[in-house]
Amino acid sequence: MTGMVYLIGAGPGDYKLITVKGRECIEKADVIVYDYLADEHLLRWARPDVELIYAGKQCKHHTLHQYEINELLVKYGKEGKIVARLKGGDPLIFGRGGEEALELAKAGVPFEFVPGVTSGISAPAYAGIPVTQRAMATSFAIVTGHEDPTKNESGINWEGLATAVDTISFVMGVGNLPMISQKLMQYGRPKDTPVAVIRWGTKPIQQTLISTLEHVAEDVKKAGIKPPSIITVGNVVSLRDSLRWFDNKPLFGKNVLVTRARSKAGVLSEKLEELGANVIEAAAIKTQALPVGAAEKEAILNAGTYKTVVFTSAEGVRYFFKALETLGKDSRVLGTAQICAIGSATAKALHDKGLLADIIPSDYKGESVVKALAPILEKGDKALLIQPKVARKVIPEGLKAAGGDVTVARLYETVLDDSQADALRETLANGEADYITFTSSSTVTNTLTMLGKDGAELIKKARVACIGPITAATCVEHGIQPDLIGETFTIPAMVDMIKADVAKNASAE
Repeated sequence: MTGMVYLIGAGPGDYKLITVKGRECIEKADVIVYDYLADEHLLRWARPDVELIYAGKQCKHHTLHQYEINELLVKYGKEGKIVARLKGGDPLIFGRGGEEALELAKAGVPFEFVPGVTSGISAPAYAGIPVTQRAMATSFAIVTGHEDPTKNESGINWEGLATAVDTISFVMGVGNLPMISQKLMQYGRPKDTPVAVIRWGTKPIQQTLISTLEHVAEDVKKAGIKPPSIITVGNVVSLRDSLRWFDNKPLFGKNVLVTRARSKAGVLSEKLEELGANVIEAAAIKTQALPVGAAEKEAILNAGTYKTVVFTSAEGVRYFFKALETLGKDSRVLGTAQICAIGSATAKALHDKGLLADIIPSDYKGESVVKALAPILEKGDKALLIQPKVARKVIPEGLKAAGGDVTVARLYETVLDDSQADALRETLANGEADYITFTSSSTVTNTLTMLGKDGAELIKKARVACIGPITAATCVEHGIQPDLIGETFTIPAMVDMIKADVAKNASAE
C-alpha cells in the first residue's frame, strides 16, 4: 500500500498566499510535516485527526536533520498515508524539495510538487518593490545567501552575477551581508545601488530597511535586523516610496488580541488583518452543543406554530439548524412564524440558510428585541427563543410582560477555552499587545479566569476595546476601565473604532 507525498510551497508568510491546490492537499492529508516558515494558520484547514510533525530549521537549531525528514516522508508514504510536506516559499527554490523528491523516487513513493509563491519576489512586492519594471529592470535573479558550508569554494559566479541582471534577491543572506555587498561592489555594482532588506516579508510584522550597497551591512547591524530576511539589490528599490501599499496600512504594526471564540474569530481577525494589524488569536471561549431534550425537540419540530422565533446570535442559528438536521428536518418547520434576528450578524447567518429575518431591532441589545416585538405580540401569542445555556433574562421576561407565551430552547453553551492561555499571558506580560478585544461578557470573564489572579492588571497593559456597554460593564465589575466602547454593537463598527483610535493617537504624537 503506497501513499502520496505532496511537496508544497506554503508561500512567503502571509497564509492567504497559499495556492488553491496547496490548501486542498492540507485538507486531505493524513500527516502534515511543516517547516519554521510555514504559517501555522495553514494548519487550521487540516483534518481534526491529522498527525502534525514540526520539522522546523533555524540557524544552528534543527528540530530534525534533513535525513530524518527524508526518512519520515518515505516511511509515511510506504504506509499508504497522504502526506503534506509544507515548506516556506516554493519547495524548489532553496527549499530542498528536490532532495526530498529524489529520496522518495528512490524508495518508490509517489510524490507531486505543488509550487508556491516565492519570497524572493513576494517580499519585495509587499515592500512596494517590483523586481522588474519597464525601462528600469528587465531581468532578475534569486540567489542563496547561505551556501552549503561543506563546499570548499563558492558556487556563485560573483563576477558574472554582479552586473548580469538588473535585480537580485538574496534569500537567507543576512548573516553574510558584508560579504555579499563587498563581492557585488568588487565586481562592478555601483556602491550607491539601492538595497532593501525585508524581514518577515508579507507578514504584518514585516520590517523594511532601505540603504545602499556601501552602507547596508552597517545599517542592518545597527537596526538589529535578523533572519528570516530577503535582500533585494537594484534600482527598482527606489520605487518603494511611490508603490508602498502594505506597511502603511492604518493598523500596520499594531498587535491586536482577539479573545472571541475561534469558530467566530475569523470575521473580526480578517477585518483587522485587512487593515494591516497583526492579529493574535487567544480564544477565551468556545461553544458546544447541548443535548436536545424532549422539550427542545418538541419546540423545534413545532416552530411553525409560534407567532415569532427569536435568534439571539449567529451561533444560535448554527445550533438550531444542527438540531434540525439531527431530527431529519429542515427550515420548513418554521412555517409562517415571524423570524427575529438580534442583529446583522445573526441575520446574515439566517440568510446563509436561505431565510430572511422579518424583524431586526434598531440596535443589537435584548431590550431592543423586546421593544420591537412587544407591539406585535397579543396576549397568549407564542414566542420561541433560541438561546445558550446561560443568557440574560431581558428578552424572555420582557416578552412575558408584554403578554407573550415564551418558550426558551437552550441548544448550546459557552465554555472556557484555555488552549491559548500561555500565549495570552506571555503576550500581555511582555507588553506586546496594543489592543485586546472583548465581544461579550463571557470573553471578559473567561479571559480573566485563564490569566489568574493578576489577570486584570495584565489586561490593563493593552488598550481595552469592548463591543458595547454590556461587555464594558463586565470589565468595570472586574476593575478594568475600557478604553473603547462601541456605540453600534457590530464587528465592523468595532474595527472602525480601533482604526479611529490608532489614527487619533498617531496624530497626537
